[in-house]
Amino acid sequence: MNDFIPPAKPIIGDEEREAVDRVMRSGMLAQGPEVKAFEEEFAAHFGLGRACVAVNSGTSGQHLGLLSSGVKAGDEVIVPSFTFAATANSVALTGATPVFADIDADDFCLSPAAIEASITERTVGVMPVHLYGHPAKMDQIMAIADKHGIQVFEDAAQAHGASLDGTPVGAFGSFAMFSLYPTKNMTSGEGGMVSVANSDIEHLMRLYRNQGMEKQYHNEVVGLNNRMTDIHAAIGRVQLTKVGAWTKQRQENAAFLTANLEGVVTPPVSEGAVHVYHQYTVRVPHDRDGLAAALREEHNIGSGMFYPVPNHRLTPFQIGADLPETERAAAECLSLPVHPSLSDHDLERIVTAVNGLAKAGA
Repeated sequence: MNDFIPPAKPIIGDEEREAVDRVMRSGMLAQGPEVKAFEEEFAAHFGLGRACVAVNSGTSGQHLGLLSSGVKAGDEVIVPSFTFAATANSVALTGATPVFADIDADDFCLSPAAIEASITERTVGVMPVHLYGHPAKMDQIMAIADKHGIQVFEDAAQAHGASLDGTPVGAFGSFAMFSLYPTKNMTSGEGGMVSVANSDIEHLMRLYRNQGMEKQYHNEVVGLNNRMTDIHAAIGRVQLTKVGAWTKQRQENAAFLTANLEGVVTPPVSEGAVHVYHQYTVRVPHDRDGLAAALREEHNIGSGMFYPVPNHRLTPFQIGADLPETERAAAECLSLPVHPSLSDHDLERIVTAVNGLAKAGA
């Protein structure tokens, strides 16, 4: 049988290993000069035009970003239910209430109409997720936020390098969180990067991540230990030099799949949007789970179901929300391999397998 094609594959090379060794030899392992350099290089590489703050995970970045933006108990933040639980968790951890709104069918991102319908007197913000690497409808979302006087917080965990009408994701809201988990488009081993809109949010982010202090033993707020290590930052700095080429390869792989797949609904790309394909997510109208199982068992091809249980049905959040597009996506979506390690032969295998199984009704 052909070798297994994994749904995702972190790429770690000799340069990353050498960077780690360099830090280990330096003796400066915790947050230090590598973190500072990584923050500056990340902002410059993605053209964000704003400061970035490194933390130990994407979830920490969301949590601290919300705290630094003034979100507190009693507030409401509108979020999608069709996303990883960290989006809603980060809101709940501030004491605020995540309010689940529906997505649009085309881009799997928060529906502007659903956002507007969910705003109450307690709403202080909205957190769109640039899901799978496709930017949310930020032009419309920013207009709604301006109209109602609420903040926008970007969950850009999967969207390094994505943009809308020339503006990179991460440059719209009060803050934006990029995940650096191993399976993301680039990694630091583990970690997160937060772009911030102003110096006040930046100052609080730096306090909250470091026990509430910028000057040792002079704690200004009740903080956490959410620092990134210099070891992780060194890995991330190397990955920054490679992520552009990886993204181009992801886009080329996605173009091949879109041009050749049959029997499934391939992901559209909105006008003016740059999609970076953290995932290549198709809709399988009939028996998604059966197709995924057959790909694995009959063709040795992995795939991913993100996210079969919407957040509003998870145990911590169970509410009777009416989110029809969310429920449909949860039942139909399947992410096929698109990562830059795929060979031409791998891509042809994926197409042949999916088309054959779809035709057979698997």
